Amino acid sequence: MKEYSEYLAKIPMFQDLATEEMNQIGQLARVRNYKKNMIVFIEGEPGEALYFVISGKVKISKTTADGREQILHILQPGDVFAEVVLFDGGPYPATSEVIESGQIGMLLNDDVENLIRSNSEIALKLLKLMSKRLRMAQRQVRDLALKDTYGRLAAMLLMLGKEHGEETTEGIKIDLPLSRQELANLIGTTRETVTRVLGDFKKYKCLDLDKQAIIIINQEKLKTWL
Repeated sequence: MKEYSEYLAKIPMFQDLATEEMNQIGQLARVRNYKKNMIVFIEGEPGEALYFVISGKVKISKTTADGREQILHILQPGDVFAEVVLFDGGPYPATSEVIESGQIGMLLNDDVENLIRSNSEIALKLLKLMSKRLRMAQRQVRDLALKDTYGRLAAMLLMLGKEHGEETTEGIKIDLPLSRQELANLIGTTRETVTRVLGDFKKYKCLDLDKQAIIIINQEKLKTWL
C-alpha cells in the first residue's frame, strides 16, 4: 500500500531503496491500532514479526531477576523494534507496551526473510540498525556499572533530550508520558531517588520541571554531572 511504503521509507534500514522496492515492502505491512497500556508482545513469547511505530509511543522493558522493571528504550514514530527475531526465530527478548495511543505496523518474519534473500541492501541496513541498538545497550550497562545516580540520570536526560526533545524558547523540552517510577526504571534506581535528584538538578538550574515535562535549560551544566 502506497501510504505504508512512504512511511516505511523513513525507517533507517529501508532508506535509499528504489520506489518500486518500497512499494513491494509496503504491500507486506499490516497495521493495528493500540490504546495506551496495551501490550504488543511479552518477553519470552515466540517472535513472529518486526514492528515499527507509526504514531504514539512504545516502551520496551525487561523484568529483572528480583521482579523489577528495567526500561530499555522509549520508541517514537519511525522507530523499529523486535528486529532481532528476524534472524534466529527465537522468543521476544523484552516486553513492548504502548504508553501513548497510536498505530503500530508489523512485517511478518517469513515475509521479511523472503525480502532479505532477494535484496542485499536491506540485509546490510538491518545489520547496521542492530549494531546501533547494541551500542545503546552497552552504554546503559556501562552507565549502570560506572556512574552514580546523578551521572546516570544526567546521561539519560541528555539522551532523551537528543532523541525525543523539542527545542523551545525555554530549552529542550522532553515531553514523554513517563512516570517518575518509569524514569527510575530506566537508570536502575528508586522513584524517591529520581525525584530527589531532579530536584537537585532544578536547584542548580540545569533543568526545569513543568508538570510531566522536563525542560533542559542548560545542557553544559547538566553534562558536568556525568
